[in-house]
Amino acid sequence: MRNHPIIVQKYGGVCLETPAKIRSVARSLADLHGRGHRVVAIVSAMGKTTDQLIQMAYQVSPAPNRRELDMLLTTGERISMSLMSMALADLGVPAISFTGSQAGVMTDDSHSSARILDVRPIRVREELDRGRVVVLAGFQGVNPATREITTLGRGGSDTTAVAMAAALKAERCEIIKEVDGVCSADPRIVPDAKPLRRVDFASLSEMCFWGAKVLHFRSIELAQSQDVPLVIKQWGGVEHSTQVMKEVAGMENGKALAVNSIARIEHVEIDCNDLNHGFEKFAQHLKQNSLSWPQLLDSGFAVGKTSMTVACDSEWLDALSRTLEQSQDLRKPREASSAVSLTCFGAVSPELPLTALQVLAHHGIVPDKYVMSPNSVSLFVPVENREAAVKALHSLVQQA
Repeated sequence: MRNHPIIVQKYGGVCLETPAKIRSVARSLADLHGRGHRVVAIVSAMGKTTDQLIQMAYQVSPAPNRRELDMLLTTGERISMSLMSMALADLGVPAISFTGSQAGVMTDDSHSSARILDVRPIRVREELDRGRVVVLAGFQGVNPATREITTLGRGGSDTTAVAMAAALKAERCEIIKEVDGVCSADPRIVPDAKPLRRVDFASLSEMCFWGAKVLHFRSIELAQSQDVPLVIKQWGGVEHSTQVMKEVAGMENGKALAVNSIARIEHVEIDCNDLNHGFEKFAQHLKQNSLSWPQLLDSGFAVGKTSMTVACDSEWLDALSRTLEQSQDLRKPREASSAVSLTCFGAVSPELPLTALQVLAHHGIVPDKYVMSPNSVSLFVPVENREAAVKALHSLVQQA
């Protein structure tokens, strides 16, 4: 088996939400193993397990200790990996499961949002060479200095899969989802959204940063930097996939590819002397309340106040809102908004922001801010206008 190609496959929670689905995935892994591949399967927690565990933690404590929260959340993937190994054994396929720490996923010491520093897959290689399918718990690792268990944040199983594929020099990394690869919009909002069969790393990273749930943007950046062949496949659909490439030949520069959205973004205002002072106060507030850093979308300073626009999962945002009510220098100056983003292949054309604003105005939607990046124009709109804004801007998407 030593010279056979390695394939890393990552399965999302929806693909694993019932014992029957786990057995079905096990049959697919067994088939891949039977065709001569060395197989590493990265598994997420079953269904909504992670959400349920987070809710349970906040029911017990309004500000759960982040170290203990990591201990709790890592149980979700451990359940999946154990059950998957059992299912493979029943099919006559030798298999073994490992936690992130057993697999050699080394991270920094940041609980709830750790970053992978190194991957030392010694035991993984040994078991692959013995002919076993290796099932790994995604989303988790260990800090080698403190020996503390850590989690990688939302979408962390994607990052685990890419990092492991890079360390093992795998033939490819396949992200198995319940949806048809990457689409031009969320099909639940835009039913006629089209699948993108080829997409470049830069565009996909932007799409995921601004709300596409198909992958975590950190995993895409890692795949690009480590030159990992990345494929996003629909579970059960052999032909349905999106190939992520360095470059997509023949694509017109500036072509609008996709519309994505972040359902809830919160605005924070901080009394301070300058932008640096504002960030220091925000960092101190997060540390005092055991909150990890959120995704920062926008910030600025004016007249003694730093303003920030942040995104994170709903439990984190709820926790932040509760802590702001107790703070003198930090507050929520307004209600939550949504972000709606149009991502292009290559550079955004100069006229696109105006065009996007005109399209939204035609539908009676008035954003209060837009943020530009090399590949995207993002507009902040009222929460109740989010889905209508996505549908309206999808009219600008041109299919390749």
